[in-house]
Amino acid sequence: MLAKWVLITAGVVIVATGIFLWRNEFMRTQATPPPEREEVIADIIRNWQNAHPAGQRFSLLPTFNNDAVFDKETGLVWELSPQAATVTWNEARTTCVNRVIGGQKGWRLPAPSEMRSLVGPAVDAPGPNLPPGHPFLNIQPTSYWTVVPEANQPSYARYVDAFLGNVLSLVRIYTFPVWCVQGPMNTDAY
Repeated sequence: MLAKWVLITAGVVIVATGIFLWRNEFMRTQATPPPEREEVIADIIRNWQNAHPAGQRFSLLPTFNNDAVFDKETGLVWELSPQAATVTWNEARTTCVNRVIGGQKGWRLPAPSEMRSLVGPAVDAPGPNLPPGHPFLNIQPTSYWTVVPEANQPSYARYVDAFLGNVLSLVRIYTFPVWCVQGPMNTDAY
């Protein structure tokens, strides 16, 4: 009886080992290796750049003394060269309202989705990651304030990370530069 049990156990072990080895060999030959991280990132960047060709998307506006840029994709007008000075969120709102660019008033802080429309996937430091060939000048490798206060935390407001396009919140007394925009704001966009 013991010999029969040993034979059955050995048979089960041999069959299980055979199934395990066959499954591993089958899976190894069937699976394609995952793409390298660099390949994935390069593909994302290529797709984003093809979808947002800067040469066709942006145009300088002579009616603003060429100090503003029209974004054909969003219909917004952006200041060509935002000031590098950093200000608090309340100061940022006032800065845009009082800003005169190309002799034109009527500027505001952008909504997060508007700011994100300019920022693509990360390429290389130092950033920011704007479409290649964009016309903008003096864009800082940092984050920029948006018009949106944080609903659940009254002392916070949203900003956009110009490296990855992430929308984050921070205390309103923190300082970031301001990039003003003109155009109708879709409140559903944020």
